[in-house]
Amino acid sequence: MDDTFRLNLCSLLLLLLLLLTLILLLLLLLQHQQQQQLLLLLLLQLLLLLLLLQLLLLLRLLLLQLLLLLQLLLLQLLLLLLLLLLLLLLLLLLLLLLLLLLLLQQQLLLLLLLLLLLLLLLLLLLLLLLLLLLLLLLLLLLLLLLLLLLLLLLLLLLLLLLLLLLLLQLLLLLLLLLLLLLLLLLLLLLLLLLLLLLLLLLLLLLLLLLLLLLLLLLLLLLLLQLLLLLLLLLLLLLLLLLLLLLLLLLLLLLLLLLLLLLLLLLLLLLLIVLLLLLLLLLLLLLLKLLLLLLLLLLLLPLLLLLLLLLLLLLLLLLLLLLLLLLLLLLLLLLLLLLLLLLLLQLLLLLLLLLILLQLLLLLLLLLLLLLLLLLLLLLLLLLLLLLLLLLLLLLLLLLLLLLLLLLLLLLLLLLLLLLLLLLLLLLLLLLLLLLLLLLLLLLLLLQQLLLLLLLLLLLLLLLLLLLLLLLLLLQNLIIIAAILLNLQ
Repeated sequence: MDDTFRLNLCSLLLLLLLLLTLILLLLLLLQHQQQQQLLLLLLLQLLLLLLLLQLLLLLRLLLLQLLLLLQLLLLQLLLLLLLLLLLLLLLLLLLLLLLLLLLLQQQLLLLLLLLLLLLLLLLLLLLLLLLLLLLLLLLLLLLLLLLLLLLLLLLLLLLLLLLLLLLLQLLLLLLLLLLLLLLLLLLLLLLLLLLLLLLLLLLLLLLLLLLLLLLLLLLLLLLLQLLLLLLLLLLLLLLLLLLLLLLLLLLLLLLLLLLLLLLLLLLLLLLIVLLLLLLLLLLLLLLKLLLLLLLLLLLLPLLLLLLLLLLLLLLLLLLLLLLLLLLLLLLLLLLLLLLLLLLLQLLLLLLLLLILLQLLLLLLLLLLLLLLLLLLLLLLLLLLLLLLLLLLLLLLLLLLLLLLLLLLLLLLLLLLLLLLLLLLLLLLLLLLLLLLLLLLLLLLLLQQLLLLLLLLLLLLLLLLLLLLLLLLLLQNLIIIAAILLNLQ
């Protein structure tokens, strides 16, 4: 009774858990119909597990009840057999004694009544034997059914083992798929590493190009400095030329002034000739001036030649400087073209780097998506397999429950047959009691005390048998009521 009470408590708790999980499932279905598939599968598995536990508890309870019923039936059969055999042997002995007494006293009517009682007792014995045979047959049938149940359980275990083997095979296939996917991922990682190496090479090329650009910029700066120096030299030369030209102009002015002076001197000479007397002192001075002028006239061509040579030299220097400027300009143009080419190459390399980075990002995204899809597929497959297994277990347990319920119904039928047979025995005993009462009345009328005592003894034995049968009837009714309550 303690075991059944604990089992009923466990079953009630499991039913409460089932109701809670069903409420959660309904809420999830009402809220999200498409996004919660994995969670729904998990809750379905929880439901199925709870149902399995409930069914296992019910199976245990039914098996306990079956074993108790079989034990009670066997005890009842043994008690019935022993009691009935004892009572019937006593009745037969008493009836045989009554027959002997009646034969000795030669009372035919009582003899016939006793013969009827003997026939009824024999009929009662035959019915008891038939009842026992039926009960034995039913017990054999129950044992056969139990053996069939055990065979079914073994078959179910074999089926479960086969299902487990299939699941293991599926898991091995899934592992192989995972290994293949891992190989694919490794290949993709190798590709990513190769792309990274290419990126590093491109970065090195970019660094080299940047170094070249820096060198070219330094060269450009040097050339610009040279150009500035040349320009400064040209300006200095131009200034020198201008100074030389100014000197030439000054010399020419001096020559013109000298010529004018000569003309004036000639006029003065004419005047001096006219005024020799007056101007003797002036003649001396004029002679000195003439000497100076002659010296100047002698030196002026030399100065002019020198100035011309200097001008030619300055012109040549200017031409050289112009040529150098042209060369420097050409070098600058070439360097600028080289810079433009390097910049274009840098831009191309940068574009390639951007494209490679985009490819790397795309490959990484694809890898992540593949991994997520694989994990989702594996989870869905495992959940579906678990659901299938749980459904199969539920079906098997339901079959077992049906078989156990059939066994319980057979036991109930057996108990009902026992009740019917006990009722028949009660009716037969009542008939015997009536016959014994008639015999007692006859013996009282005939005043035969010994036979009267024997019949009273017989009547007491029959009453005892009747009480035992009533007790068995009450016990069977109590057992049937307990079985019906447990089934509910």
